[in-house]
Amino acid sequence: MAEIQQQAAGSSKPGKRRAKQLSTRIDMTPMVDLAFLLLTFFMLTTTFAKPAVMQLTMPVKPTDEEDSGLKHSQAMTVILGKDHQVHYFFGLNAPQDKTVLVPEVKTTSFAPDGIRQVLLARQQQRHGLMVLIKPSPDSKYQDMIDLLDEMNITNQKKYALVKITQDDLNLLKNN
Repeated sequence: MAEIQQQAAGSSKPGKRRAKQLSTRIDMTPMVDLAFLLLTFFMLTTTFAKPAVMQLTMPVKPTDEEDSGLKHSQAMTVILGKDHQVHYFFGLNAPQDKTVLVPEVKTTSFAPDGIRQVLLARQQQRHGLMVLIKPSPDSKYQDMIDLLDEMNITNQKKYALVKITQDDLNLLKNN
């Protein structure tokens, strides 16, 4: 535990006498044992943070009687580009359909006045809005996660991750 060690008194000079100096030495072994026991106890009894998971609802497969087509007026297409850019247009990109006009592509970002405000404004204009999310080859995985978070924040009920087509890439190059 603790022990006291005495040092020899005196100095090299005769005539002066000093008091004995006592030195203490404390054995820290029991305290280290106690610290490791407490550390082990608290590590085993604590509850670690559970990972937060966003609930993803998958659609039911349509039957043959149901119309699975999406109207141009209900669609909004969001294309994730490089450098954290978000390109969007209203409607579908259907160059083979001559009755549909070529959509006007607009670009925004993930800033608070960016895609979130566009989604909120479009939700107020159109009920039953369907958002098609198309990540491009230049986009980052974090961009897709950020956009899914925006869908959750804006309470967008209908959205789908769709593979980008060559027509969409051509539309981005032309604008």
